[in-house]
Amino acid sequence: MLSLSTPLRVAAAQTPSAPGDMQRNLQMHLACARAAAHQGVQLLQFPELSLIGYEPTLMANHVLTADHPALAALSQAAQSHGMALVVGAPAEPVEQGALPAIGAWLLGADGSVALYRKRHLHGSEEKFASAGTQDAQVQLVAGEPTALAVCADITHPEHAQAARGAGAALYAAGVLISEKAYAAESAMLEGYARDHDMAVLAANYSGTSGGYVSAGRSAFWAPGGRCVVAAPDGAPCIVWAARSDSGWAGGVLSLPVPA
Repeated sequence: MLSLSTPLRVAAAQTPSAPGDMQRNLQMHLACARAAAHQGVQLLQFPELSLIGYEPTLMANHVLTADHPALAALSQAAQSHGMALVVGAPAEPVEQGALPAIGAWLLGADGSVALYRKRHLHGSEEKFASAGTQDAQVQLVAGEPTALAVCADITHPEHAQAARGAGAALYAAGVLISEKAYAAESAMLEGYARDHDMAVLAANYSGTSGGYVSAGRSAFWAPGGRCVVAAPDGAPCIVWAARSDSGWAGGVLSLPVPA
């Protein structure tokens, strides 16, 4: 693991998404990347299925491949800003002919494109999506060994344990967590930071998506379990955390509320 003093700045984009309106959502993603770049962010995590909203019934009509124009635009932004982006969108399944996967697309500052498929589905998602097959895919992001997670993955302790076992120092999750579930699921994330001594970043939605009202409160926990920063509510914002010689610090940058 890298030493504490190795500089690192990560962030969660707490954003709304217009149902199925990929072009509008793309513009929100690009605006967030520009705002995060002004904060020196090296990794910006978006919520689950952020490019179409949490809309499982719309997944089949919005399956992306690595050369999709939306991903190309985001990849160009990542390279321009020197920042990795993790965005949510449907992806082709592991097995040909299966239902789409719920993808977390990692667009590197070096122009690379990688895909993690949600490993653990909610029961209601199984009619619209197929699960990934890998618990842990650890990749270097801004020099930090990073594992991605998508929403229900975080409710399976073996997922975080596998990430840590594979060498992850950062566990980054794109989620949609409601007010009802927030206390329990944020406690699990805090526990992973504490028990596995790894940093944990969670990007939750702003507002309503797929019929669920998000709790917001995207957050970052330092290795050891301390919550460094959390959004105070569900308003659109960027929650950032930075590591320096003096440890971890963080802040919240407000974003305009979309018309």
